[in-house]
Parts: sequence; C-alpha cells; structure tokens
Amino acid sequence: MRINYNNRVFRAISNTENGETSADTVFQYKQAGNILTSEYSGGKIVQGHLIGLVDEAGNITMAYHQINVSGDLMTGTCNSRPEVLPNGKIRLHENWQWTSGDQSQGQSIIEED
Repeated sequence: MRINYNNRVFRAISNTENGETSADTVFQYKQAGNILTSEYSGGKIVQGHLIGLVDEAGNITMAYHQINVSGDLMTGTCNSRPEVLPNGKIRLHENWQWTSGDQSQGQSIIEED
C-alpha cells in the first residue's frame, strides 16, 4: 500500500530529551507527488517548516527548520519510517539530527491525530 501524507495531521507522542517537539506540537502535512511539506508549531516551537521526499514504502527523508520560544533558529535532518496502525492511522518513527546547536541526535514518534 502506497502511503499519501497529504492533509494528514500529526502530533508528537514521544521524543528524546534534546528534542523540541511535544504533545503540543501539531504538524500539518501536505504531499504532491513524492514531495512532502509541513508547517508545524506548538509547545517549544513558535513556527517550523519541513520539506522531504517520500519513497515507495512511505519512508520520508527530510530537512527542517524552526524558531523556538527562546527565539533561536534551529535546523536539522530526519528520516521517518511509517507504521500503519490497526485503526488505519499512521505512526512515524523518526531518527533525527540537529544541524545547528550541539549537532546531537535523537528519536521521536509522531502519530496521526
């Protein structure tokens, strides 16, 4: 089954300590062809954007940038692997790395609202 993320809304359900997303962070996904974009905000994030490519299996390779509540511009890259839940909603398992700040890595999970 090919996954299309267009008009899906996601919310963070877990994140490592060095991440900025939380249950208050909402992602609005758009997809055209294999190009994925999203605007997101909430919690520690005032405004964020991501852009990525979706492969045949629904995996996403993306880059993101965001402004946090401290007024810092943060940037990073992320690889997301989808899991389709029994209710048909999508859970994304994410491995990310900051390309700004301390360059640390982390893992997060976001789930379709």
